[in-house]
Amino acid sequence: MTFRRTANLPRLKAVATCGNLILRVLGVTGVMCAGLLSSQPVLAERRMAVIPTQTIYPGEVIDAHRLEEVEVTNPALTGDYAVSADQVTGKVTSRTLLQGRVILVSALREPYAVERGKAVRIVFSNGPLTITAGGAPLENAAVGDLIRVRNTDSGIIVSGTVMDDGTIHVVAK
Repeated sequence: MTFRRTANLPRLKAVATCGNLILRVLGVTGVMCAGLLSSQPVLAERRMAVIPTQTIYPGEVIDAHRLEEVEVTNPALTGDYAVSADQVTGKVTSRTLLQGRVILVSALREPYAVERGKAVRIVFSNGPLTITAGGAPLENAAVGDLIRVRNTDSGIIVSGTVMDDGTIHVVAK
């Protein structure tokens, strides 16, 4: 990094008229700062990234054998990319992942627990009362998503949260 020392000369000359002591303090401070700037460079920590070993298309589940962890050598590489294979394994791609390119976390999603139109179980619980019914999701959803479901018996559309076991839990208003 280059510094222009002559840029501050007019300011230093104005301070010199106020007293020689202030000039000496500024001079000592300048020498101390110059010493800090000329210190040894600090080595950056090793950054890792995950790249696919083959092209992975949208909708495919990512397996660990299709991934490789590499060291990032490009200092300009920024963004939210995957840094370990564990972060990526089991996820589904929403974009094409090219071989040898870093995998952005935004290009991944959780696998769907329920799919649109497939039969699911709707569950309503309120204290000791539990009501179950058959339903059909109106959209694809992962675990924890809030979706709309059509009751197959009555045709009424309700909203509920997708659970781990693939059921939809409906809450009372």
